[in-house]
Amino acid sequence: MSAPSPQRREEPKETSRKDTRRRHVHRRHDTLLGKLGHAGFHFSKHTGQLLLILLGLVVLVIIASFFVDEPMRRAMEKKINQKLTGYTASIPDLDFNIFGFAVTLHDVSIRQDAHPEPPVALIPRLKASVQWSELLKLQLVSDFELVQPQVYVNLQQLRKERQDEVPVQERGWQEAAFAIYPLKVNLLQIKDGSFTYIDQDPERPLRVSHLFFRANNIRNIRYKERVYPSPVHAEGIVFGTGRGEIDGHANFLAEPHMGFNTLFSLEEVPLDYFRPMLQRANMSIRDGFLTSNGRVEYAPTIKVAHVENVTIDRVRFDYIHSGPRSTESAKKVTKAVDKASNKPGLLVRLDQFHVKNSNLGLVNRTKNPPYRIFLSGANLDVTNLSNQFVQGPAKATLTGRFMGSGAASARASYRPEKVGPDLDLDLKIEGTQMKALNDVWRAYAKLDVVEGTMSVYSQIRIKNGHISGYVKPLFKDVNIYDPKQDKKKPFFKKLYEGIAEGIAGLLENKKEDRVATVATFSGPVENPDSSVWQIIGKAIENAFVKAILPGFEREISFLRRKR
Repeated sequence: MSAPSPQRREEPKETSRKDTRRRHVHRRHDTLLGKLGHAGFHFSKHTGQLLLILLGLVVLVIIASFFVDEPMRRAMEKKINQKLTGYTASIPDLDFNIFGFAVTLHDVSIRQDAHPEPPVALIPRLKASVQWSELLKLQLVSDFELVQPQVYVNLQQLRKERQDEVPVQERGWQEAAFAIYPLKVNLLQIKDGSFTYIDQDPERPLRVSHLFFRANNIRNIRYKERVYPSPVHAEGIVFGTGRGEIDGHANFLAEPHMGFNTLFSLEEVPLDYFRPMLQRANMSIRDGFLTSNGRVEYAPTIKVAHVENVTIDRVRFDYIHSGPRSTESAKKVTKAVDKASNKPGLLVRLDQFHVKNSNLGLVNRTKNPPYRIFLSGANLDVTNLSNQFVQGPAKATLTGRFMGSGAASARASYRPEKVGPDLDLDLKIEGTQMKALNDVWRAYAKLDVVEGTMSVYSQIRIKNGHISGYVKPLFKDVNIYDPKQDKKKPFFKKLYEGIAEGIAGLLENKKEDRVATVATFSGPVENPDSSVWQIIGKAIENAFVKAILPGFEREISFLRRKR
């Protein structure tokens, strides 16, 4: 008897349908993966081939660039030197980047042919490339970047430049830039540059360091008057401790010359570095610091220098009169000032000018002995100084100690005129120790003063080439002859000074215990080419010195006739 077969169990139909769907999904998934895998295999193969081709091209370009650099360097150097006049450029190394269409020059030097040492410019790195931001605007222009450029000029090189018949703007500098890169410059950047000028003293170079400069949009020119489309910014360290900055806009392609309109500021610039330059203008300067700010607009149709403030602190300044040479220098300055007075299209305006805690002097080397008169602790305030009559008069006040002792003050009003200066001046000096002026007395009267004080009161008026006014000096307690001081002096020298003291006693006002004379003057200005300060100085010399000393001179002449 056979065993009964097991009874077949029927599964639910729902479960069977789920399994069927699951198996179907797995089959489709496996099929899709297979297709993707097959396709991926072919994609990777073609991509690899393409990458190999591109990599090969890159390698070929890089290898080719090594062979292109040197011929390009030689051709560029030759072309630049063909464009330049009076200067020679050297390019030791060049890199050309075909991908960025950029060329980079290394260790470029530029020398003046007449004075090749030292180089006038050293540029460790100069990069020129397409300005990609402007290319998006369909403008094909270039970007020039100079890294740590050094510009050096000395007095010999500057004199040669001045003597050359070819102006500096016609020396081929722009053409030389095109030889470096064929596209016109639209963005110019200087990073950490320096400029050095050496006059006569190598120990006192005029140096601007850590200079950063940026000018953009140079080529976006709209030809309208006084339009400056290019933003400009520069800043740097001036003479080691000072700081300078300019910020504004420029028109680099204006004709016949570029134009700009910028704000400027200078802070604590040391003035001692200008000493070698000022010596040639018969001026001497020591110490002192300059702070200033304002606006300068320079364009073909207008020139404006509006300086809001100039402050000079703790300076020792002398004007040196040394004969015909100094007179000629003063005439050149006066001629330049007169030429600028009320000139159309030229406005020079200074709102406030201050000199603080300074020593201002005049040195006369034409006398024997030479002498210096000065004002110590000087404080000068000038407002509304301009070259244009319509700007109104300038006002000035000055205080200090004359010869280090007498309280001095002055007030002046000045207005520029084409026919000559228009000036009103009131001057007062009180209680100056006469002994401090012994070099003056020796130069004009051949005598020494032991003690005594001097006061001076003066008014001067200059207008339409005519000068008028008065000088009133007062002397008190004058003592010329001193036996202790004069032991070693010759007999006639002591005798002369004793007589001079006696004359002073005869002139003395017994009630006031003073010697007083008043010198008035009126007439045409002797030299119309003289500056206002030369006119004032000559008037005081004639009215004060020559009005006081003739009595002493007559007495010494009488003494000599008696001998």
